[in-house]
Amino acid sequence: MPADGAVPLNHPDWWNPAWVLRTGRMIMRPVAGWDGPEIAALKADPRAFAMMLGGVRNEQQSADELAYDIRFWGANGVGMWTARDADTEGFLGIAGIVSRKDGRGMALRFAFWPEARGHGLAREAAVAALRFAHETVHLPRVIAVARENNDASRMLLAGIGMREEPASAFERDGYRMIFYVSDAAVAPTS
Repeated sequence: MPADGAVPLNHPDWWNPAWVLRTGRMIMRPVAGWDGPEIAALKADPRAFAMMLGGVRNEQQSADELAYDIRFWGANGVGMWTARDADTEGFLGIAGIVSRKDGRGMALRFAFWPEARGHGLAREAAVAALRFAHETVHLPRVIAVARENNDASRMLLAGIGMREEPASAFERDGYRMIFYVSDAAVAPTS
């Protein structure tokens, strides 16, 4: 521990315990330095990250984003979580709330290993993150954006109660992007 008493960011207890979420099958913890290799592997895999804003990341981009995500947690009391199997601690993916760099607002994001898909885990994590954003951080509005051809993400977003805002759709990199909104007054569907 440093002389000033601050908990270093690579210490297991750098985050507020209230930021740790437990779902039926997962434990979600704020991203931390020791998660770097697993997050970098996920972000480098086109099966998991090709449709994400900015696409597949190299190792340096992933490290830079992880540092940003850790600082974001400290500044905002919300951010990206790792999603791990509650029994084995196996890394399944990431989910959370981040501020979109295009200024559109605080946004729900999630990415899971393809092997973890099809079991409702991304939905479980998205609901937990959205509830935390509305009920704990008191964000009145959370958005999400998905490519028009990303049927799985669009079904998940609609299925957890986020409403599509057709007037807010936009084009990015040759793709039509569909805009979704969750208001605090409308609880996410579990």
